[in-house]
Amino acid sequence: MHQWQKVILDTTSMVASDRTTANKLEAVAERLRDAVTFLPLKDLRFANQPAEGHTWFMSSLNDTSISGGPQHLRFPSDSSKGRVLCLKGRDLHDGSWNYYALAWPGALPHNATFMIGLTFVSYNHYDYQNMWHGLSTLFPFVAWHQRHTCRLLPERWVLYHWGELRSGMSPWLSKLMEATFRKSPSIEVFDKIKEDSSICFEDAVVTRHNEGGMSTERMIEAYELLRCSVRRYCNLSSELDGDGNKVNTIRLTLLMRRGARSFRNESAVVGIFRRECDKVGGCRLTVAHSDDLSFCDQAKLMSTTDVLASPHGAQLTNLFLMDRNCSVMEFFPHGWLQYAGVGQYVFQWLSSWSGMRHQGAWWDPVGEKCPYPEGGLKCFDIYKNAQIGHNETHLSDWTRNVLGEMKLRKSAETVPNNKKQDPTSACACG
Repeated sequence: MHQWQKVILDTTSMVASDRTTANKLEAVAERLRDAVTFLPLKDLRFANQPAEGHTWFMSSLNDTSISGGPQHLRFPSDSSKGRVLCLKGRDLHDGSWNYYALAWPGALPHNATFMIGLTFVSYNHYDYQNMWHGLSTLFPFVAWHQRHTCRLLPERWVLYHWGELRSGMSPWLSKLMEATFRKSPSIEVFDKIKEDSSICFEDAVVTRHNEGGMSTERMIEAYELLRCSVRRYCNLSSELDGDGNKVNTIRLTLLMRRGARSFRNESAVVGIFRRECDKVGGCRLTVAHSDDLSFCDQAKLMSTTDVLASPHGAQLTNLFLMDRNCSVMEFFPHGWLQYAGVGQYVFQWLSSWSGMRHQGAWWDPVGEKCPYPEGGLKCFDIYKNAQIGHNETHLSDWTRNVLGEMKLRKSAETVPNNKKQDPTSACACG
C-alpha cells in the first residue's frame, strides 16, 4: 500500500470516529434534554408552611448562606451541579401554573430562550408595592451584591408573589434599586416569549427568605450601602461644620400620615413636640407628610433627621436613611398591641438592623372593645386603620427624654480633622 493511500485511510477512519463520537455526544445531550423536569413554582403540598425552610417556592431546592449573608440559590453553582435555572409560564393568578427546572447549559430544553447576564429572581410573600414589604424582599440582593464587591449587576429582575409573576414594584422601591445598582431595574415578564416555551438563564440568583438567617453585622453593612448609595444618587451628604464635626442641632422630624393611622388631633400632637423642642437648645422641628415628597426629598429629610417620630406605617421604612444611631419614636392605634401580632414590630427590627435606636412605641389605650369574643383577625380589621389619640403627659415626658439623650450623644460626637471625608464619596463593598 502506498503511503498516500494509508494517509487517506487513516484520515477517513478519524473522520468516521469523530462523527461517531459527535453522534454519541448528541445522543447523550438529547437524553439530558429529555430528562429536564419542570416542577410547579408553588408547591401546594407546603401550603400550610409556605415561608418555612425550603418554602413552597422552588420547594425541591435548599438555600446557601455564606458568613452570615442572605439565604439564596445560585445557578449555575456546585450545589446545582453546574446546571442553570430554567422557567416556564407567566401566569399572574396561580403560581402552580408556572414552572422551574434545572438544565445543563449544553442540553437546554427544546426551543428554550437563553438569557445572557445576571438575573435576580425574587419571591415575595406579600407585596412589591408596599415600601416595607418590597424592601424586605429585595434587601437580600443588596447584601449579596455587596459581598461580591458590587461588581455583578443584574441585567433583569423576575418578580414572583406566591409563584405568580409580577410586572412592577413601587416607584420608591424602584428608585432605591436604581440608586444601589446604578440603573433602573428591568423587570422581565416574558411577554416576548411563546407561552409554552421555556427561558433559561446564564447566571441567576434566587432569594425567598427576606432577611431571614442574616447576621446583624451583615444587615448593618448592607443598610449602610443602601444609605450611602441613596445619598450619592440624590447628591446628599451629612451635615458637618467647618471643622468636620457633626452639627449640634437636634433635628426632630414628625413624619405624618393622612387617613389610616393618622393622629386624631395632629395639631395638638405637633404642639406638644414643638413645646418640648423649644426647651432644648438647638432643637429644630420639621413636620412633613411622606406622600408630599419625592424619593430624593424623603432621603434628604431623613439625612437631616436625628429623631424621627411617626405613626406605624410604610413611611417609616425611610428610617434607615438617617445617620447611624439616630432615634425612632413609633405610635399605634388602639387594639394593635392585642391583635396585630409580630408584624407590629417590624420597624423595631429595621431600626436594629440598620443601626438606629428604637426608643419605644406608644399604643393608644383608648378605644372601643372588640365585639368578637374569638378575637384574632376579625378584631384586628376593626383597629387596623384607626386613628391615633395622644396622652399629653406621657408624650411630653417621652419626647423630653429622647431629645435630652440625643443632645448628650451629639455633643460627644466629633470627627478629627485629619479624618474628615464625605461619607458618600465611596460606598463600602466587599
